[in-house]
Amino acid sequence: MQTIKASEFKAKCLALMDKVASSGQPLVITKNGKPVAEIRPYSGKRVESPFGLHPNLRITGDIITPVAEKDWEVLE
Repeated sequence: MQTIKASEFKAKCLALMDKVASSGQPLVITKNGKPVAEIRPYSGKRVESPFGLHPNLRITGDIITPVAEKDWEVLE
């Protein structure tokens, strides 16, 4: 995957966005040598699930109410 420094991306942003759109190849933006962002071509697909990559995920039970302390057991 191609990478680019943030300072270079800042200077060439619009041209790089056009390149990603036309080539279909993602671009990773780095800062101090570490990846911080990734630009991908827009797919137009809408994710129906609020969980993104887990469309078949179902939550059962109460996930809002805190678990009482007495429900936990410490294993030593």
